Amino acid sequence: MKYDFLTIGGATRDVSFFTDQGVFINNKKDILRQELLAFEYGAKIKVDQFHYNYGGGAANAAVCLSGFSLKTACLTSIGDDENGRRILDNLRNNKIDTQFVKIHKNKESASSFILIAPTGERIIFGSRGANRDLKITAADEAAFRKSANIYLASLSGAWLNNLKTIFSFVKPSGPKVFWNPGGAQIRAGLKKLAPFLKKTEVLALNKDEAIEFVLTSPDHKNLSSRYLNDVNKLITIIHGFGPKTVVITLGSDGVIAYDGQKIYCREIVRDKKRIDTTGIGDAFNSSFAAGYSEYKNIDRALTLALKNAAAKVSNLGAQNGLLKINLKK
Repeated sequence: MKYDFLTIGGATRDVSFFTDQGVFINNKKDILRQELLAFEYGAKIKVDQFHYNYGGGAANAAVCLSGFSLKTACLTSIGDDENGRRILDNLRNNKIDTQFVKIHKNKESASSFILIAPTGERIIFGSRGANRDLKITAADEAAFRKSANIYLASLSGAWLNNLKTIFSFVKPSGPKVFWNPGGAQIRAGLKKLAPFLKKTEVLALNKDEAIEFVLTSPDHKNLSSRYLNDVNKLITIIHGFGPKTVVITLGSDGVIAYDGQKIYCREIVRDKKRIDTTGIGDAFNSSFAAGYSEYKNIDRALTLALKNAAAKVSNLGAQNGLLKINLKK
């Protein structure tokens, strides 16, 4: 089988809960932690109900891409536990090829507890579990040969070795890489990621991640907060690191993209009720990847991504409410 996309990264079982007892704190003096949510120390916080869903960057992207009628496979790592079996069933129920899912005996699958504020913003407490045991080897090269595109999400464990292996499979005539790096990759800094960025078709970050990443560059580590908060300057710096196109999501302020020729700025779609932002980045970035790969047009890809992000944010859970559109028609 030939795949439109192979997604690589994490898969989790999620438990979400709501609370209105947190206090928002504006912390603009700290460029890396500009907004905080605080609770009384020692307090007992009431939760009315727990909601069980699925998450993880690779799994979220796979569900999104499959919803566009794109042939999708997922390369991820789970444990041989009940959560792992449920994660696998969920992927299969969403018409995703699971032959590349790695199952580890005597390991727990990854899980997350997600606190959702009344605004829909969330804080995630995550255990990487078996995601840390993902190891990509030469035996996986066949999956890359069968795939037109790679959607690369956050990696944990031996992520640097995995990146080296993944990008060794990426040839000029091979799959295009759409990369949404995780916190470990961003904190590792530009020096370690630079070789991979030169082979990246689209690099996707949120604004906080983009600022943190730029500060790892020796040439930019002393830039002021005011300079870094200028998204036009921020995206131009990151494009200079090597990727063909850069996309930076700005939360309620929309999104900005840059291909080295033109800066694209778009507002969010606001016609949906904001319930839960969990997975909104995965929904947006994988939708952009789908639109970019099918339309070969950044404006059309942004429109698709913004619409799907709005659909997702009006539903609880990272994979619920996503649009079902056949992009092949």
